[in-house]
Amino acid sequence: MAGISAGGQPVGAAEAVLPSINLQLSPWTVIAQEKGIFKEEFDKVGTKQVTLIASGAAELLGAEAAAVGGGAIAIAQRMIYPATIHRANGLDGVLIWVSEPSNRYRTPILTRVDNASVNSAKDLDGKKFGSSRISCYWSAPFEILDKAGLPLDTRNRQGRVRYESIDNPTVAISAVLSGATDATAAHLAAGHFTGAWLSGKLKVVARPGDDSVYVNHAGRVTYFARRDFAEKYPEVVKAFLLARERTREWALDHVDEAAEIVAKGTRVPLEVAKFQITHAGEWEFMAGEANAGRARQSLKAFQAWYIANGDDILVDHKLSDEQIDAFVDEKFFNGGKYSIYN
Repeated sequence: MAGISAGGQPVGAAEAVLPSINLQLSPWTVIAQEKGIFKEEFDKVGTKQVTLIASGAAELLGAEAAAVGGGAIAIAQRMIYPATIHRANGLDGVLIWVSEPSNRYRTPILTRVDNASVNSAKDLDGKKFGSSRISCYWSAPFEILDKAGLPLDTRNRQGRVRYESIDNPTVAISAVLSGATDATAAHLAAGHFTGAWLSGKLKVVARPGDDSVYVNHAGRVTYFARRDFAEKYPEVVKAFLLARERTREWALDHVDEAAEIVAKGTRVPLEVAKFQITHAGEWEFMAGEANAGRARQSLKAFQAWYIANGDDILVDHKLSDEQIDAFVDEKFFNGGKYSIYN
């Protein structure tokens, strides 16, 4: 696994130049690369080469956490629920950015459109559900089904809905379409699911409520980096965040051109690329949560709810309040030395 290039030329008392950086290939990063936004922002801090790394053939959810931990990529995106579990499981990382709250459209429960036996959450009683365990594809349906009185299976209890962990999104879709499982949950704006959705093969049978823990807390988006990276290269992190904010504004103002760039850069059909930018459940172009205190409160709130309701991972591996406070790196939030919000 390739490491991140690092230089030793001092910028300030505690800063260093990073000659090159590896980042995730995603809809917004290909736009930032194509439009020269990465070049403009990273050139200011001496980072001259930006390489976008595709997820690879395996396409396993959670692989980006391992890539950050091993140094293959510098900064990675995950929703706040899985990011917290990665930290609780030992990844020495920090959150450098947290999004605004989520919404009901981001992670619905899906089944095959011609499955007449499942039309609501209540219809999943005794049925089979397959999704990636450490992801929104667990955290959203976990709450939806719990509130419907049909808890998912966990390692510690048998629920009313049979659960199978499937970390490859393509396999999760295929399982639903073939009838091997009855339902899954997904971000419709994720490339793996968008094609199946736009082709009319899937239907939504349930969504998280507007007042749900998922929408207000567990479904927030985050970007995280290794703690030592954020400490050594805070100006690089700030450049990344500035580039993301500039790209977000540009893409939302130039949807058609942005979609063409995404289609070419991520090798998806144009209609899929445009959907990923414009759908209400998209997450690549969300606004940020500027306040570190509110971000920490979201972490504490969702962790407490999921533990109280039997989340088998968080019951065994949770973050203390002190660990949560340290997990949100306040120097990148409002009032911090390297904040884009100041």
